[in-house]
Amino acid sequence: IQRRVLERADLIHATSEIEYGEIRALGFKAPVAIIPNGIDLPDLPVGRPTVSQRTLLFLSRIHPKKGGDRLLHAWQQLQHVHPDWRLRMVGRGEPSHEQELRKLAQSLQLERVDFSGPLYGAEKSKAYFEADVFVLPTHSENFGMVVAEALAHGCPVVVSKGAPWAGVQEERCGWWVERDIDALTETLGSALSETPRTLSAMGARGRTWMQRDYSWYSIAQRMTAAYQLVTEGGILPPWVLAD
Repeated sequence: IQRRVLERADLIHATSEIEYGEIRALGFKAPVAIIPNGIDLPDLPVGRPTVSQRTLLFLSRIHPKKGGDRLLHAWQQLQHVHPDWRLRMVGRGEPSHEQELRKLAQSLQLERVDFSGPLYGAEKSKAYFEADVFVLPTHSENFGMVVAEALAHGCPVVVSKGAPWAGVQEERCGWWVERDIDALTETLGSALSETPRTLSAMGARGRTWMQRDYSWYSIAQRMTAAYQLVTEGGILPPWVLAD
């Protein structure tokens, strides 16, 4: 049923270039409007509390595809080089996989690793604001909403090339790395070596980017233009691909 609907579509909506590629790989020929998910920009807190340890934050569903095991292996190589940092693992998933990660952390003799469980609402927002760097070493994402959330909170990111976030390098608000432990370790080492001032500036650029291209106003403008294109025709905007 879905294939018949998509074959008859006048325009298909994708949230990223990865989704666009998947649509073409499945043989659908209609033009594709690449319009990302929108993001709420939270109010920035006044000042930031002084803390003894800086925070590397992983916040996501706890699932094998998210690359939590690679992150723990990378942390094993970084924990003694950066004793002023801690790793915070936030999220919930299958209990069996959560237990696997906890056992892995024990077997690797990891220090300063906190499995916080899931956070929601104001508590989740607080975790983003308190983080110095956000990391998502995922194997595969069609979008990766947590990356947008971190940037909206002014937190620079390290994200694997399993997610469609090449723009973090272009916007100078993070790192887009290969999907292996060595690349992740090297990049995290660079990120954790940056000064708080540098990381804060990167986070500010990321928030500006989210406000410009991912705010609901920006998304609504592009969605309106997409519907007008279907109903009225006209020249394709650059974010609508017909080939």
